Amino acid sequence: MEPSEIKAAAELLSYNRLALRRLEGLPPHLTPADENDAYAIQAEVNDRLAAAFGPRTGWKIGCTTPTMRRFLSIAQPCAGEMFRRFMLPSIAEVPRRCFVRPGVECEIAVELAKPLAGRTREEVADCVWAVQASIEIVDDRYEDYAGLGVRTLIADDFFNAGCVLGPPVTAWRELDLAALEGGMWVNGTKIGAGRGADILGHPLEALAWLSRRLSQLGREVPAGAIVTLGSLVQTAWVNQGDNVEIEIGGLGAARVRFV
Repeated sequence: MEPSEIKAAAELLSYNRLALRRLEGLPPHLTPADENDAYAIQAEVNDRLAAAFGPRTGWKIGCTTPTMRRFLSIAQPCAGEMFRRFMLPSIAEVPRRCFVRPGVECEIAVELAKPLAGRTREEVADCVWAVQASIEIVDDRYEDYAGLGVRTLIADDFFNAGCVLGPPVTAWRELDLAALEGGMWVNGTKIGAGRGADILGHPLEALAWLSRRLSQLGREVPAGAIVTLGSLVQTAWVNQGDNVEIEIGGLGAARVRFV
């Protein structure tokens, strides 16, 4: 895509997001032709949103588990950026009116001690300071996300609207991350469960994927950034008044209420 087309697509996506409007789709000439175009538009979108949302200090990775790949009919991992303003502590209260159609996911997150680098699980592990339980808040900002296409979803940060973080576990190397079991409850009803191994065989494989993919794009994840690694359970759509809790063995819990 031409730079002018990338900017025009980003203008439409950022406007829709700030206005809380449902996106029907991008015009054909502004629809990303490949994933590199999609990530270029995403970067431009987030440059524009930063004026309203502030710094972005994290990344989310989607479609890393069989559950989510089946749910979205998307075969490969996808990434989006996150803003510091929407990285919330556990037991947070979040206004329902801030979303088009909010959803929640049960995730393992990592916080980086140094800039993300490396191609293998072992190499990226050296960058991790802490691991924690996380609720990703997603937003279905679309008329029909199934028909929108993966590249447009990537351009719009792949549904991300924020995250709720449990306490950081710095002694995470004492844990078998692949064996950790997690579950999610909405208003006390269990929605689903999964294991760390569901995330590309091991949670840090998702982090290695992000490192490789961003390296191809000439991007970097800085020290201190939070990265959520993919949902262990299928997305649950929530409403005003709903209480959400996740718990991951060895990492603890995180909670959020939509008010």
